[in-house]
Amino acid sequence: MRITQIQILNYRLLKDFTIDIESVLSLVIGKNNCGKTSFLSLLDKFLQVNDSNRFTFDDLNIEVQQRLKLHCETLDVEFDTKEYSLFLKLYIEYNETDNLSNISSIMLDLDPAITTVVLSFEYSIQLEQFHKLIRDFGEFSAKIETELFKKFETEKIEKEKWGTIIEEAKRKKDIIYFLKKYHSNYYRIQKKALEPNNEDNFIDLIKENIKIDKIINFKRIKAKRDVANEDGATRTSDKTLSKMSSKYYDKISNAEDEIENIIQLQNELSATDDRLNSVYNSLFGNIISKVKKFGGIKEDESKLMIVSTLEEKNLLSNNTTVMYEHGDSHSLPEDYNGLGYMNLIAIIFEIEVLLSDFKKKKLKEDIPADINLLFIEEPEAHTHPQMQYVFIKNIKTLLMEASSGNDDGIPLNLQTIITTHSSCIAAESDFNDLKYFHRSESNKVVAKNLKNLQAEYAIDDPKDYQFLKQYLTLNRSELFFADKAIFIEGDTERLLLPAIMKKIDWEEVDKNLLPLLSQNISIVEVGAYSHIFDKFISFLGIKTLIITDLDSARKVPKMKDGEQQKNADGSPKEVPEKCKSSEGTYSTNAAIEHFLQVKDLAAITALTQNNKVLIKNEANWVQNEEAGKLCLVFQTTENAYLARSFEDAFINLNSDFIIANKDDFKSLKNREDIETYPDAYEVADNCIDKKTLFALDILFFSDEKFTNWQIPAYIKDGLLWLKK
Repeated sequence: MRITQIQILNYRLLKDFTIDIESVLSLVIGKNNCGKTSFLSLLDKFLQVNDSNRFTFDDLNIEVQQRLKLHCETLDVEFDTKEYSLFLKLYIEYNETDNLSNISSIMLDLDPAITTVVLSFEYSIQLEQFHKLIRDFGEFSAKIETELFKKFETEKIEKEKWGTIIEEAKRKKDIIYFLKKYHSNYYRIQKKALEPNNEDNFIDLIKENIKIDKIINFKRIKAKRDVANEDGATRTSDKTLSKMSSKYYDKISNAEDEIENIIQLQNELSATDDRLNSVYNSLFGNIISKVKKFGGIKEDESKLMIVSTLEEKNLLSNNTTVMYEHGDSHSLPEDYNGLGYMNLIAIIFEIEVLLSDFKKKKLKEDIPADINLLFIEEPEAHTHPQMQYVFIKNIKTLLMEASSGNDDGIPLNLQTIITTHSSCIAAESDFNDLKYFHRSESNKVVAKNLKNLQAEYAIDDPKDYQFLKQYLTLNRSELFFADKAIFIEGDTERLLLPAIMKKIDWEEVDKNLLPLLSQNISIVEVGAYSHIFDKFISFLGIKTLIITDLDSARKVPKMKDGEQQKNADGSPKEVPEKCKSSEGTYSTNAAIEHFLQVKDLAAITALTQNNKVLIKNEANWVQNEEAGKLCLVFQTTENAYLARSFEDAFINLNSDFIIANKDDFKSLKNREDIETYPDAYEVADNCIDKKTLFALDILFFSDEKFTNWQIPAYIKDGLLWLKK
């Protein structure tokens, strides 16, 4: 039995949200403010045993709030409670091997083919409460007017101003303001079991007094964990891990079936109690004798005794310290180690505590719930990348071992959800476990399964998916956490792009736009394979710039032994040959052909910047200047010259800069002939020895603000588009 899907409606950014849940581990990734914390908080509010109302009116999606306000103002007779309520739905799948005793009472469809039950949790307003809201708000507004009229008379405010003042007061204290203060008078928590294919048929779990804690047991490990590491004069010994040892003991100790080592601990404490009683009699004898003198009617009526009552968990919490071995002969207290280690160990301790809680070890007759849902929030806090790798590589094994019950004989149906901002954790995770949260609109978040990309790539070439999977795992998983992305070909662009972005920020100052280097932009080196990222770019849904080369070429005869080769039909064979753009007829660049659906060089060079801004429809990328999410840029004509690559584009614009520093550029060869070549293509082809070193030379000989060279227009145009 397991949760297969969770649906959320109208909760904060989770307006119409669905996430598939994996059987063991689901890893939720995505940039900041994309709903990860909201997802956890709603589970916490509905699934914790505490049934108190912990909702606020601001938990409702903003669009829902505005629709409700409009409905209250227009008094539309049509009122759909679902439209103004928030929902959490859990889809639970079972099979014939599961124990169905706990869910049998909520199985509304007995068709053997139906193996799903649906639990629905609602924070909703019903029609009756809506009418009450209208009446109460009317009285509230009338009271505001009454108070204002009293103020007008008392303060002798001119009548001409009354209307404006009343209107402004009502604008500020509208129905939204009223509901933020009094929403709990109209909204109610409801819990239901729904028929899978007919959700109008349901069981009211609250009215029927059906508890769900035996079906689902929910626990969480918060991102704000109790780890600290103070230093200096204010330092106090941190006992976080020692307290966790006490919690762990409390969960594993079993009053009815004590394990051997726990019995041994208790026996030792009992013997210690006897020895301490004798010591206490001597230690406190003086003050006890004085207390007796203030006693009541009879002698010894106020006789006191101080006895030892050592308890295992208090002993562990207050009188033990977790120590770290430091070499063969030294050990240090837990708070002498770094926050990263403390955080990592604290998580493992807490996981073990919660696993013991899930397994109900305290009482022998209790058994684990049908589904045990563990939520771990941001485990990477304070940890460096290597530690994050270790955590995610081992956590799944730990959880599966706990579920099996091999260590303690108590099997457990455990599902775990982890949220993270760590690209290191994402990179080391199983691709199929990843759930990508994306803010598709300003007020809406969607969850996407990375494994679904495989089906999309299978339509064209499955090898592309394998390349993408390996590349993201090994190199560039930070794309999942970026607001924007730049795809570049190689080392030259990678080295120069930060300087180019800084130069643009200095030169193109727009107070309405955030500087490029202040934006969350991921720069990804993909070689000549940016077209393979087609579906992934669409999947991410973020603004993406591809910077590539024109790669002009022409057809030349294929020769062998001095003779031109022929095809089977007798026509002459031709092969591509790179050439300067003025001599080329087409482009060999796969990205240009794939995204712009054009190969002819004349057609490519006729494209404007707006023609290169694209959006994905069902099958292809199409031009859309306003809503475009992808921009593909390459060399354009400057100074009456069309370059083929970055190097000749840069040389064309900056020949004076190159010539002035030619003797010192370590990347050049044939430097004495630079000024003799007819164009930038010839200079780049004959004088640049190493392209990477050429980029480093440009940086080394730049002035402080990069004013002694110019940015090729195609790169500048693309970055200005991305900056918006």
